[in-house]
Amino acid sequence: MRSEPLLAAEPPAPVRNIGELYAIAFTQTERAAERYGKLAAAGDEAFEPVRCVFEVLSQQQRERAEAIEQASIAAIGRAPAQADLRWMPTDLVPADELSDLKNSLLSTAYGAWALAVRHRERAFVFWTYVAARAEAGAVRATAESMAREALHDGNLLRRERRLAWRTERKETLGGDAPAAAELSSAALLESLLLKDIYRWSQDAPAPQQRHLLSLIGDGARSSNPEVDNTLPHTEALDQIKRRALRHAEQLSAIYLDEADKAVDQSRLELAQQLAARSIARLADLRAIASQTG
Repeated sequence: MRSEPLLAAEPPAPVRNIGELYAIAFTQTERAAERYGKLAAAGDEAFEPVRCVFEVLSQQQRERAEAIEQASIAAIGRAPAQADLRWMPTDLVPADELSDLKNSLLSTAYGAWALAVRHRERAFVFWTYVAARAEAGAVRATAESMAREALHDGNLLRRERRLAWRTERKETLGGDAPAAAELSSAALLESLLLKDIYRWSQDAPAPQQRHLLSLIGDGARSSNPEVDNTLPHTEALDQIKRRALRHAEQLSAIYLDEADKAVDQSRLELAQQLAARSIARLADLRAIASQTG
């Protein structure tokens, strides 16, 4: 499991409209293109294999920026504008990560591709949060599309990463380590989280209670004998909420790791679906926690 979250902080506020969404996406993409471009221009001969990776990545980001600009013009009649931003867009390609790679004597093409995978995973998490919190249908749909694009990009980057791994060792590896223990842990955490969400709902105001119960679903409540109206209530609500949020965060990390380790398409797609659902649920729980104090 990851020792730290992909996002240092979730988006600070819902995205209000399409103009704001495209301004965020354009700013993030231009920043990524600039930072990748600096490494693509590095002249150290020993850095050549890594530099070639960043040439590809910087070109991809420039093309993405152009596509975002065209999509914005088609949607609202103009290019993305800084004036539409209400908060600084989340940094998806942190400069310190790139600096660590550039300054390391052990930098490899595999490490560069692996970092690029992480950056697109971070984009997936970010846009999933945006979609989960969006109030406008058009914003939600566009954010979901950007999340799917990040997943698709991540798939392509993982292939490059595996190829680099095999090339650097001059042998074909049999596959990634099995993740049975991770998935077993996820099943347990899902059960614990379901119980805590129900406990949380018992003391929540009516609107939040309905929202919390919708995250469980009638089928889940009826199939779990430990989730019912006779459940003992012996813990403080704040303790239950903190534990539920922690479990939700852990589950998101597990599913993202499983997607990163997947060795076949069906396993990858399942892990991505679980990750998207888990991240959206986490966003909902955090929003409810902020509303109920």
